[in-house]
Amino acid sequence: MQDTTVALLISTYNWPGALKLVLDSVLAQTKMPDEIVIAEDGTDPKTKEVIESFKNKLKLKHVRHEDEGFRKSLILNKAVKEIKSDYIIQIDGDIIVHPKFIEDHIESAKVGYFVQGSRAMIAEEKSSEILKTGQLKFNFLSSGISNRFNAVRSPSMAFIFKLHQSNPFHLKGCNFAFWKADFININGYFNGFEGWGFEDYEFGARLLHAGIKRTTIKLKAVGYHIFHSHPYNLNASLTSNKNIYRQTIDKKKTVTDNGYAQV
Repeated sequence: MQDTTVALLISTYNWPGALKLVLDSVLAQTKMPDEIVIAEDGTDPKTKEVIESFKNKLKLKHVRHEDEGFRKSLILNKAVKEIKSDYIIQIDGDIIVHPKFIEDHIESAKVGYFVQGSRAMIAEEKSSEILKTGQLKFNFLSSGISNRFNAVRSPSMAFIFKLHQSNPFHLKGCNFAFWKADFININGYFNGFEGWGFEDYEFGARLLHAGIKRTTIKLKAVGYHIFHSHPYNLNASLTSNKNIYRQTIDKKKTVTDNGYAQV
């Protein structure tokens, strides 16, 4: 990884308050990425204001499109078009990252693999509190943290829990990393997903079908997920999105015909 360039890709959808906390946590990183690209699935003026307020502190690029519902896959493909780096660490705009987050991901990068990091959950009441106070520092003993094991950072023990998995199910697009070359080879995300659900599973399935292995790491690359309810109709999207995912699995697809190259 000595000469490898690294990008942080942040997706966001109409939640500027959470995005501000995320960017504040990026400012605290012990190792900064070479570039930061924000993929905004919409044109919220308050989100733009938050991003503009950080442009003199971080190397930011801002990619956005009109809000026509939740179209995360499409905006991610558009954002990756703007990335020059070799390696991409992807998070959602509601993930507060540990100060060693980028450093941990870089140390875990390996050619031929994509990497799933850990996600600790911040409870609803605590999430409301930190959006007001701006709290960024958490650990496994912090109040309001559930699934506390995922909040533990212990790099010396991480090798014990490093798992090489062949199942794309439960891949969390909110905290994972991949090589841009692998992304391009499978033609990125499928643009046809509308609404929440299964876009990351389907992407991971094609990576696996293409021979890229999955590594899940614990005790490193910790992110803290701010609680939110889904503002979109889950039932309407989950069934159709799951069917798209199942077709990719059944046909062992490696490439989509409506992805990165088509935006």
